[in-house]
Amino acid sequence: MRRWQETPPNKARIEIIPMIDVMMFLLIFFVLISLNVIPAQGIKTQLPKSSESQKISETKNIIITINNENTLQVDGKLVDLSNLSAELNSYKNLDKKPNFIINGDKSANLQTLINVMDIIKSDGFNSVAIATKSK
Repeated sequence: MRRWQETPPNKARIEIIPMIDVMMFLLIFFVLISLNVIPAQGIKTQLPKSSESQKISETKNIIITINNENTLQVDGKLVDLSNLSAELNSYKNLDKKPNFIINGDKSANLQTLINVMDIIKSDGFNSVAIATKSK
């Protein structure tokens, strides 16, 4: 009697390449989603427009942001107007004197802008600029 040779049963295998493809897809998906969901650092402002706006030099710039509710931020850190002078004193020990750029919302209170500029000047800093968009 003739016997047919039995085929050995196939062992279960884990295919790793499709799993790597799925994991890479999920990683890219979540990275791209998180970039759009997490808001940018700082307060949202609408800059005023000017036909005479100029480029800012590449030296040390410190951004002071004033939004339409007159909230202040110095380089992304919330600061009260009463504490602004103490915050600016930390920049006095730098090698070069920094440039202060006031990034003010177009509907911000003008008195707040003047108060910030007065504090900057009274602390001994001379370079103050107001950020604008070109028309």
